Amino acid sequence: MRALVDRLMTAVGAAVTLLGILPLLSIVAYTVARGASALTPSFFVATPAPVGAAGGGIGNALAGTAFVVGLALILGVPAGVLAGLYLAEHAPSGPVAEAVRFVSDVLAGVPTIVVGVFVYTLLVVPLHTFSALSGGVALALILLPTVTRTTDAVLRLVPPDLRDAGLALGVPEWRVTLDITLRAALPGVLTGVLLGMARIAGETAPLLFTAFGNPYWSVSLLRPIAAVPLLIYEYAISPYPAWIAQAWGAALVLVTCVLAAHLLARLLLRPGRAQP
Repeated sequence: MRALVDRLMTAVGAAVTLLGILPLLSIVAYTVARGASALTPSFFVATPAPVGAAGGGIGNALAGTAFVVGLALILGVPAGVLAGLYLAEHAPSGPVAEAVRFVSDVLAGVPTIVVGVFVYTLLVVPLHTFSALSGGVALALILLPTVTRTTDAVLRLVPPDLRDAGLALGVPEWRVTLDITLRAALPGVLTGVLLGMARIAGETAPLLFTAFGNPYWSVSLLRPIAAVPLLIYEYAISPYPAWIAQAWGAALVLVTCVLAAHLLARLLLRPGRAQP
C-alpha cells in the first residue's frame, strides 16, 4: 500500500511539474515557429527598413539594448552589491536593516511602468529629451532590489568560520568582507545579477517613457535609442505583415538571450560552484 501511494504521489508530482513547464514550452515553440524564418544574417546587422521596403533588421535595436542594459548594470550592480553587503555584514538585524529590506521588497513589486513614469519626470522632463541615460536609470531601479536581496541572501550562507579565520589572522574587517566573504559568495551574486539582467532586458513599459526608440544607430547618452522590446512592441501592433514577421524574429532573439542568461545562472549555482 505504501509503495502504491508513493508511486501515485510521484506520478502526481511529475504531472504537476509538466503542467508548470508546459506554458513555457508552448511559448518557446510558438515563438520559434513564427520567428525562425526572419533570422537571416542581415537581420542582425541591418537597421529597420521603411514601410513597404523589403529587408531590414534589428541591428540598431540589439546594440541599443546592449547599451542600455550595460548602463543599467553599471549603475545598479555596484549599488545593489554594496547594499547587500551592508545588510548582511554590518546591519544583519535592527530597524534600519528591516526598513531597507522592506523598501527593497516594495521596489521589486512596483509596476515597471510606474518606474518609467517616475524617471520620465525625474530626467526626461528636465532634460527636454528622451535618452539612453534615462532608460538606463529606469532599468537600474528595476535591477537594484534583485541584486540587493540576492547579495544579502547569499552572503548569509557563507560560513561564519571563514570570517572568523580572516579576523583571527589580523586582516582588516573590510578586507575580510571583500576578499573572503564576497569572494565565497561570488557565484550567487553573479546569479542574481544575471537574473536581474534577464528581467530588465525584456522590459518595454519603462523604455517607452525614457528611451522612446530610434530607427537609426545611436550610442549617445542624451539621445533616444532603439531597443529590442520597443521594436517588438512597435512592429507587433503594426498592420504590415513584414513588420509582424520581424517582430516574431526579434522576440525569438530576445527569448533566446533570456534563456541563455537563466541557464548561465543555473550553471553558476550548480553543485561544486558554491565556492570560487
